[in-house]
Amino acid sequence: MEKFRAYITAMRLRTLPQSLAGVVLGLMLAASDYRIDPWVAVFTLLTAVFLQILSNTANELGDFLKGTDRIADRKGPAYTLTKGLVSEKEYKVMVGVYAVLSVVSGLVMIRLSFGTFFDFGAFITMLLGAAAISGALKYTLGRRPYGYRGLGDFYVFVFFGIVSVLGAYFVAAHEIRTWILLLPAVSVGCFSTAVLNVNNIRDMESDRATRRTIPVRIGERNAKIYQTLLIAAGWLCMFGYSALRIFDLWHYLYVLTLPLFILHLSGVWKRSGKALDPMLPLLVISTFLFALLAGFGFIQFLL
Repeated sequence: MEKFRAYITAMRLRTLPQSLAGVVLGLMLAASDYRIDPWVAVFTLLTAVFLQILSNTANELGDFLKGTDRIADRKGPAYTLTKGLVSEKEYKVMVGVYAVLSVVSGLVMIRLSFGTFFDFGAFITMLLGAAAISGALKYTLGRRPYGYRGLGDFYVFVFFGIVSVLGAYFVAAHEIRTWILLLPAVSVGCFSTAVLNVNNIRDMESDRATRRTIPVRIGERNAKIYQTLLIAAGWLCMFGYSALRIFDLWHYLYVLTLPLFILHLSGVWKRSGKALDPMLPLLVISTFLFALLAGFGFIQFLL
């Protein structure tokens, strides 16, 4: 039973709303423009979940192998490998299982959506899926993990924002209807990058020995300014998207989440180190609610 709980802990379930935010928004925006297959939506969400868990477990394995999680002054929570709850061999098997589940779920999603694997849209989606799996594994694993070189922000922005929103929309609709869809994708990308950034601000002291994250490079105060700009840019992009659509108050339903983002930024500026930890789930939940309400607002407009 203890080992089972360790495997659940390794999944880092509190991160799942963040990975689902972009996919949920993309699917709901597609549903506001087209009639989408519910099974395609289900497997798109399931694939996103498996990819997020793969990323989480692979990141922990990479950190453990490089000794990052063994540092005494680590501010973030200790996970399964650090505590010795699961052996390294067992953990590697688990990472492999989630990689396989990501591939299988992704292929089912593509088959349900396009009806074949031999279609240009299906081929593009498979390439994006392969890139997402590779990115999840190489964040901390491999000879030159990009997460240790300050490139994690770029990866998160692209895959949790642009690819997540536009990819989900494309899988459901088989086309990107208009260029302005890039705006909500950038919005979610900014919020997702902000989640990583506040995590890195919290872990600055322990990261100095092994990582060159953005906060380590620019300092805590500048990292907090960067956090503020990310949140502001995310809101401005979504406001821009709403303004470019036919005016309807439902299109601004996501504004209800604004107090949560203000509370997050207030906490970021007032706290440091381990005290920042509650700001992570707050931003994750805020982003998910933002995406859910934004998507619902555009669907409700059609009802």
